[in-house]
Amino acid sequence: MSTTLGSMSSGQLSHAEHHSRSSNPQSACPLPRGAIRLPPPSGGNPQSTAFPIPWEEEHAVTRRTFMSFLLLLSTTFLASTGLLGLVSWLQRKSTAQLAPTLIASVQDIPLDTAKLFSYPTAHDPCLLIRLSQDQFVAYSQKCTHLSCPVTYKANEKELFCPCHAGRFALDDGRVLGGPPQRPLPRILLNVSGNEIWATGVRV
Repeated sequence: MSTTLGSMSSGQLSHAEHHSRSSNPQSACPLPRGAIRLPPPSGGNPQSTAFPIPWEEEHAVTRRTFMSFLLLLSTTFLASTGLLGLVSWLQRKSTAQLAPTLIASVQDIPLDTAKLFSYPTAHDPCLLIRLSQDQFVAYSQKCTHLSCPVTYKANEKELFCPCHAGRFALDDGRVLGGPPQRPLPRILLNVSGNEIWATGVRV
């Protein structure tokens, strides 16, 4: 080998050295004294070693997150729509439209008095009360606590249950005191001329 190197001319040596430097760019840049040249990273892409981000997996996670968000949004919308429909259905069911029934004549009920009648069946006692010259209200007589019969107290302007001292308001049947938790069912009325008709029940 020494013989071969010795037989090469100075021009040939310079050409070989130039070819070696052009094929290896790192060898073309001189290093300071005492520095060590590191080998290039495997794969030929230094950025892949410096920033090891799995882009395909990252994109897959992003797509899954977006689809999960869309599914949650759709479920929330459907649930809210169904809830509104249920509330509307319950409101319609809370007012039972029944066949109109004549329950009294206007002249039969003096001011601040009550009249007992049955509605919608003979087993459903109710109270018709005249609050003013042209204002009437009617409620189920069964207390919403234990179904004891309530009575009208004109002085207190309320309906009273003597069993457990339940008290109800005249204007809307709401609970004023005592153990009852629900208002009295209200009988819907229609005054036509001299006739008072019961047309439904609102619970």
